[in-house]
Amino acid sequence: MTQWDITCYRPTMGRWDPGTEERLTQAALELYKEHGYDNVTVTQIAERAGITRRSYFRYFPDKREVLFAGSERLPAVILEKVLAAHPDASPLSAALEALAQIGATLAEHIDRTAERRAVIASSPELQERERTKLAAVTSAIQDALLQRGVDDDNAKLVAQIATIASQNALDRWSEGHGEKDFATCLHTVAVSLRNVLTEGIDSSRFE
Repeated sequence: MTQWDITCYRPTMGRWDPGTEERLTQAALELYKEHGYDNVTVTQIAERAGITRRSYFRYFPDKREVLFAGSERLPAVILEKVLAAHPDASPLSAALEALAQIGATLAEHIDRTAERRAVIASSPELQERERTKLAAVTSAIQDALLQRGVDDDNAKLVAQIATIASQNALDRWSEGHGEKDFATCLHTVAVSLRNVLTEGIDSSRFE
């Protein structure tokens, strides 16, 4: 399972120091890498970030959510960008265009993205949380396409394809250590997808 990095979409912590959230995220990643996710406690994360355990819970409800800060905002951002795509864009083009725009923010976070993916891959609990996040992304794309007038079946299928394509592009981007920007990687995936689809499907094989 691959992960979409959402650190760029964190909500503003109005009453709290936003720098603290950043320190907590970095502290958690360091500790998870050093000791393994299951062996790290909230207290350890808080101490490394220089705050108390009680203060930690002002930012995150548990040690898992520190890896998913801002994920609650991502579906709304994606929905907005799909709706903003050119009116004449095909459903898949509108979805991929939106994902490419969001992915452009990843350029400054290549190291953290790789670290985060490694931690999530090591824990079934985190993988399940990641699947929940991706399902919300897919649902947001589907909702946006419905608002653009796409029928239910096509909106659902396109949303699923777009999400899978974005994850494949993220693989390429991360494995290439950011040498190519995310939009370029997504374009490469889109071209491959188009080539696969234009090969045609022998519908008689499914009868």
